[in-house]
Amino acid sequence: MPTRTNSAWAAGGTTFAGVLMIVSGIFGIIEGIVALAKDEVSQRVGDYTFKFDLTTWGWIHLIVGILVLLAGAAILKGMEAGRIAGIALACLYVIAQFMWLPYQPLWSIIAIGIGVFVIWALCTDVPRQARP
Repeated sequence: MPTRTNSAWAAGGTTFAGVLMIVSGIFGIIEGIVALAKDEVSQRVGDYTFKFDLTTWGWIHLIVGILVLLAGAAILKGMEAGRIAGIALACLYVIAQFMWLPYQPLWSIIAIGIGVFVIWALCTDVPRQARP
């Protein structure tokens, strides 16, 4: 059973995670739109295992960004389904950013760190109904 201090820290982390998910979702949507509009914005990668057409990456970022944004909003509303979806989408987001690493290395590393924090915060928080 977590102590009251840990629970308060995790609850604050959950709120912050919800905000981070909304911001990351918006960035993902922008990344997707930019990749769909102009392929020249992101650098092309030569021989890469996870190489997709940048238009495909644009759709991936756009769809994942919208889902992450919606999950972040659900987390801020205190919905348990939003927290569960947030964990799953944050995992998907981290995997997508790992695969996007050669295209935008600095942003991908930052986004992976944000995703790991979000996963931690959502997994360690006690749901609102179960709080003392």
